[in-house]
Amino acid sequence: MSKKKVLFVCIHNSARSQMAEAWMNYYCGDFFEAHSAGLEPGLLNPLVVEVMMEVGIDISSKSTQGVKELLRVRESFSYVITVCDEASAEQCPVFPGSSQRLHWSFPDPSKVTGTKEEKLAQIREVRDAIKAKIENWCSSVCVRL
Repeated sequence: MSKKKVLFVCIHNSARSQMAEAWMNYYCGDFFEAHSAGLEPGLLNPLVVEVMMEVGIDISSKSTQGVKELLRVRESFSYVITVCDEASAEQCPVFPGSSQRLHWSFPDPSKVTGTKEEKLAQIREVRDAIKAKIENWCSSVCVRL
């Protein structure tokens, strides 16, 4: 059975979409091939790299990419999942093919405030929320595949 391709999209591809891609490949990589991209790609958030490393997932070598690049090469996906706020998700382009579009809103790690420890604590909450969503979604979708 060939893997279905999933694209996670957020604003900068620096945090939420990167974490979602990593969790998807970790939990259901036998069924899905996850990718991520941003509407306005930025730089990978070092605090996100740190909290993912805490759970044994190294995303430090990942680079950010834009959805426009994927559209240009006519990449197709079974699922396109936006992980940003509703208003930003509406900016996500429609990909060619028969992709199903889903929206999972998570807080933006680039907007956390406080000391480094307070920021890490807030980003851990986002990490764990994304992990839980991926685990639940994978268990429900993979059963049907």
